[in-house]
Amino acid sequence: MNEAVEIESSLAVTPAAPDEYVAKIDYTIDRAQRALFELQKPEGYWIDALEANGEMNAEFIIFSHFMDNVDPELEPRLVKHLLERQNAEGSWSIYPGADGHLSTTIEAYFALKLAGLRPVDEQITQARRWILSKGGIENCGTLARFYLASMGQVPWEATTAVPIEIALFPDWFFFNIYELSSWARGTLMALMFLQAARPEKKIDYAAGVLELYIQPPHFTKFRQPPGKSLFSMRSFLNIVDRGLRVFDRHHPKTMRARAMRYVENWLLEHQDANGSWGGIQPCYLLTAMALKANGYRNDHPVIKKAFEASRELLWEQRDSTMYIPCVSPNWDSALAARALLDSGIPGNHPALKKAAQWFIDHQIFKKGDWSIKRPDLEPGGWAFQFYNDWYPDVDDAAVILGVIAETEVDDAAAKERALAAGANWTMGMQSSDGGFAAFDVDNDSTWLNKLPLADVEAVTDPTCPDLAGHVLEMMPTVGYRADHPVAKRTIEWLKRDQSREGGWWGRWGVNYIYGTGAALAGLRAIGVDMNEPWIKRAVAWLKSKQNADGGWGESPLSDKDPAWHGRGTSTASQTAWAIIGLLGGEDQISEQLMRGVQFLAERQNEAGAWDENEFTGTGFPGHFYLRYYMYAHYFPLMALGRFRRRLAEKNSNGAK
Repeated sequence: MNEAVEIESSLAVTPAAPDEYVAKIDYTIDRAQRALFELQKPEGYWIDALEANGEMNAEFIIFSHFMDNVDPELEPRLVKHLLERQNAEGSWSIYPGADGHLSTTIEAYFALKLAGLRPVDEQITQARRWILSKGGIENCGTLARFYLASMGQVPWEATTAVPIEIALFPDWFFFNIYELSSWARGTLMALMFLQAARPEKKIDYAAGVLELYIQPPHFTKFRQPPGKSLFSMRSFLNIVDRGLRVFDRHHPKTMRARAMRYVENWLLEHQDANGSWGGIQPCYLLTAMALKANGYRNDHPVIKKAFEASRELLWEQRDSTMYIPCVSPNWDSALAARALLDSGIPGNHPALKKAAQWFIDHQIFKKGDWSIKRPDLEPGGWAFQFYNDWYPDVDDAAVILGVIAETEVDDAAAKERALAAGANWTMGMQSSDGGFAAFDVDNDSTWLNKLPLADVEAVTDPTCPDLAGHVLEMMPTVGYRADHPVAKRTIEWLKRDQSREGGWWGRWGVNYIYGTGAALAGLRAIGVDMNEPWIKRAVAWLKSKQNADGGWGESPLSDKDPAWHGRGTSTASQTAWAIIGLLGGEDQISEQLMRGVQFLAERQNEAGAWDENEFTGTGFPGHFYLRYYMYAHYFPLMALGRFRRRLAEKNSNGAK
């Protein structure tokens, strides 16, 4: 232990001798590996919390009151966590350090009052003052209005018009539910069924939010989010919204009845084995609310299963409870196993064999919503969650396939079947532009992001560089190279999608550092010549974004402001992504690469991982961000492992 301390000290003060440097990297990797082994579950998977913002706790509290299913022991713990996330001026933000967010703050305020806080309590007083300074409840976002309307706090006319007949539009029509992303599709189906019933839960007057109105309720006009100009798509769709309201008031009864049956059956069919819908919090809660509003009682088997599933998203902390947007066992497990393999753990290690078998056992062989646009494609993917058979995703499948390919299992035939089916499905999900999206193909009707309902502007599932990179990185592990048609089209797509500065946008991570690191790693793996000018431009961009401390960081602000591309406080996960990108983008071991590795080596904590409170995961760009608790563990280990392998290759070549 004393020797390790001496190495760390010398590394921090002066440039380390090669042997000392390697010893420090070995020591850091060994500690991270042992810590990761200890976190593996007996069944073979890894999982940790996925933190979002206060909206999660607030909506679960509202849900519990609407459903008459309040847990008196749990609610105070939910309240405590929510209060701990309140900003000094009374608001709640969508990620730490961001400005207050009005809809999140209104929902949190209402949830706290439902849970028993009084108008005179300091936290409530501060929140109310802040909300009123931002225009009050009439400026609340569109999704929050559905929760508020269900509880009788705003009129149903305040919600976006979503007549349930929309669900009957055929698949060939320019707008139908399958033109929406998987997450928006499930949410819309629930909202249409909920709005058709227009419930108004009766609550005590004192628990309401009348004081958030600036004008008396009957004088308050709730408007949809305005467009940037009179002739913008949003402005046009706001006019369409008015027309839909007229239709909703005068709908044909037979068509309404048919649509109600269709949506009800769709929702029941899409309930997963654990009782959830779509694997995500909005679908878990809103679907159960919609069914209850339409006559399903709490003792109905569907609702009982929904209650059980809703508790899956409770994450217990020391003295509070956090509600999370979804669970992430497949993603955490795939990346943890990938990090162990990359850092030198052999594929026949018991922990990796157990993980690979767990993946094989949880492969999805059921056709989901993706088959609407790929009817002839055979299933074989994996979901992000424990249960989400309708929505496997390309990202999880790509990383999992690489892990299975490099790991031994006892049943070799089962492994080959999993690889063949998984690779066929993953590569078959390529969109017509050559890229890959998460859950669907050609889900690119971006005008839908201007729908009045789409206040997060993310109701489509675009092709993105991070997924393209992960698929390219997977392909050689299952026997494909750069001359394969799927690879060739993906490489050409990445060339076209590269930003002028040289980096790539990351859809599911923050942000350009994530996309650039994934793209470069995939391009190297598939066999692209890394001396080509467009690759060098990406490497130069990464190097130019290194912070003075040797690390890399990027703020979520980069989704809205180009000045923040690649800029932000250094974090362990983002530094790891940059290191992975540099290792992918060039053969040499540059000064920037060495400094990045040193940043990680010097900051490993006592547990063998890295401390990181920043939100480096993305849910909806610009609107919803995530903190994966394991990102600061397996990504640094992955980066250091790949760096050590490069050092070994250099030393081996030098010896020759």
